[in-house]
Amino acid sequence: MRSMGRLLAICILLLIPILIFANKILIPMDLTQIDHLKAYGVAYRALVIEANIEWLLNFRNGSFLMDYDKRIEKDCAINGVLWEIVTPDKTLDIYHTIAENNMETIFLEKAPKIAVYIPENFEPWDDAVTLALEYAKIPYDQVWDEDVLKGNLMKYDWLHLHHEDFTGQYGKFYGSQRNTDWYKEEVRINEEMAKRLGFNKVSKMKLAVALVIKDYIEKGGFMFSMCSACDTYDVGLASHNTDICHNVYDGDSYDASANSKLDFSQCLAFENFQVILNPFEYEHSTIDVTREAQVRGPKTYISLFDFSAKFDPVPCMLVQNHTALVKEYLGQCSGFRRNTIKSSVLILAEVSGTEEIKYLHGNFGKGTFTYLAGHDPEDYTHFVGDPPTELKYHKNSPGYRLILNNVLFPAARKKEQKT
Repeated sequence: MRSMGRLLAICILLLIPILIFANKILIPMDLTQIDHLKAYGVAYRALVIEANIEWLLNFRNGSFLMDYDKRIEKDCAINGVLWEIVTPDKTLDIYHTIAENNMETIFLEKAPKIAVYIPENFEPWDDAVTLALEYAKIPYDQVWDEDVLKGNLMKYDWLHLHHEDFTGQYGKFYGSQRNTDWYKEEVRINEEMAKRLGFNKVSKMKLAVALVIKDYIEKGGFMFSMCSACDTYDVGLASHNTDICHNVYDGDSYDASANSKLDFSQCLAFENFQVILNPFEYEHSTIDVTREAQVRGPKTYISLFDFSAKFDPVPCMLVQNHTALVKEYLGQCSGFRRNTIKSSVLILAEVSGTEEIKYLHGNFGKGTFTYLAGHDPEDYTHFVGDPPTELKYHKNSPGYRLILNNVLFPAARKKEQKT
């Protein structure tokens, strides 16, 4: 009888995990998914209610697995996101598949607090990240120069920079747009802001802002940049000891020998580039490959690199997608010239057979920076005044998925990350 009792106790102990192993919700991110972009919003809101979420790297193209909750199921239904109810035995099958293949489970811990660096007069449709966040219904705060210089960035886990010019040259639109109302208004707003904050030049204010952002990253912040905020950020840092702004921008002469005074040690991602000093040339530096990209045209594709989910989960998270190819799209900075990228920086995507790197990632101090070139992944050539991109027509956009991968990236459990 005693041996029978012992056997019964062992059986009960073995059954406990099965009894408490409840159904889960799987949000697939492969080609079966109806709305990839809103799926990220569901995952984000699940974090808000403190649900247990696993990001299944390389399993059905980066699917999300979470504890069953009627609120999450309702969220999927309302937002047109495909979900599946997964039984305990099916969950074990998923874990087995992940263990036996180039896949990994990453636990997401908390909903990151998001800041987007944009001026008060910005148009919501003119920033791809803002478009993605609003479409996915992920909340964000708007910050600008005064907020940054007051130290408010430390309230946030993730910061986005888009088509901002950190050199104080207003995007180098002087040659084509200097007589337009929008350009004059941008100059006025920036000059008034600089004066109010105690700077005699917009370029000096932008440098101060760039340095605070750099400190934010070094202390553990996650920074994601697109378009001209990628190259002008590093150009601004490199030119901290010289003047690259023509008098049409700030009223005094630039330093003709500025290129010999660039300090690449201050840059996060780039080195060995030259600054374009001509104010009539719509280009900041030799980092950008827009001219070559324009020649290649819209039929070009960007290739995402393939990473080991088990040994390189960080870059693997950032490239999760339902396709390895993304349509090319241009911007003020359309891509990065390969020979200007520091050796410490990890390349995530390129235009194969060319000098163009489209997507990169690096570490700085305790934080990270990720640069995605181009302006709008679903608008090959986005011009000033063009109509907004309607993401309801691009629910499965692989380019916008790259953006939203970055939004969830700070939520990953840190001890799971290996770089």
